[in-house]
Amino acid sequence: MTLAGKRILITGGTGTFGQKFIEVALREHSPDVIRIFSRDELKQEQLRRRCPDPRLRFLIGDVREKERLERAMNGVDIVVHAAALKQVPACEYNPFEAVKTNIFGSQNVIEAALNTRVERVIALSTDKAVNPVNLYGATKLCAEKLFVQGNVYAGGGFPKMSCVRYGNVIGSRGSVVELFRQQAQAGEITITDSRMTRFWITQAEAVQFVIRCLGVMRGGEIFVPKLPSTNIVDLADVVAPKVQRRFIGIRPGEKVHEVLVTDSEARRALEYDDYYLIPPEYPVASTWQPHDGGRALAEGFEYTSDHNEMLDLEQLRAMVASLD
Repeated sequence: MTLAGKRILITGGTGTFGQKFIEVALREHSPDVIRIFSRDELKQEQLRRRCPDPRLRFLIGDVREKERLERAMNGVDIVVHAAALKQVPACEYNPFEAVKTNIFGSQNVIEAALNTRVERVIALSTDKAVNPVNLYGATKLCAEKLFVQGNVYAGGGFPKMSCVRYGNVIGSRGSVVELFRQQAQAGEITITDSRMTRFWITQAEAVQFVIRCLGVMRGGEIFVPKLPSTNIVDLADVVAPKVQRRFIGIRPGEKVHEVLVTDSEARRALEYDDYYLIPPEYPVASTWQPHDGGRALAEGFEYTSDHNEMLDLEQLRAMVASLD
């Protein structure tokens, strides 16, 4: 899809994804305007100074406030919903706040988009939403359900709403790469479990995938990119070689391996060359048009980080080096 001439609103626009999305969209897609919707005036001012592009609009607001969202969406063509509380311990310690932002905030985005007749809304999700074991994952699972079934309220018209679900973003704030680098300066890094594997995607890949999905979405799909995995010990070898390690055991709310497509989802999912598409389980029957060209998945298929293409050390070094 071309974003040329489009008016875009991105919630959480000063976050890791938001900043990369703005960079790529301005450089490659010529949007008419990008409205950056977020709570933090300092981050907005820092971004304004770093990127003084006249196509950017900076809007202070919180996704918990539907009225403010409606004002921000007035005249908008596309909404990218990236705002969320995402740190697992913070969500566990502040559960009411996690629900207000990640669930009720998502509902507000959907209702504001319905009321302003936005064309397309795409929400960012995470592998933590699949078989969740922590509150963050549970709130993102609920948000997925809201965006998928929110299309029922549109009755086959606008807006069209879909989700993108992917794994860990390398170099995002609070990522394990950032943690290892900080710990290495003190001479010791901590590893929870040597068996642990994770899906990885770069910031640029995440942005390009979202833009691509905006072009093919019909409303109600969950798009899952095919991603490589890495073992946590291999990642430590690359990020902090020769640094002492201490194994501390798996933390509460953490999995040894992650899942991006469950076996129950795989029964209706379609496989394409570089992504999976999970259609809505309860589509708007009168208007839903199935996607063409995809391949059905084998019975019992499950897309997990441990049974997947694993990055070797050289590939990992290249991925980590891309952050510098």
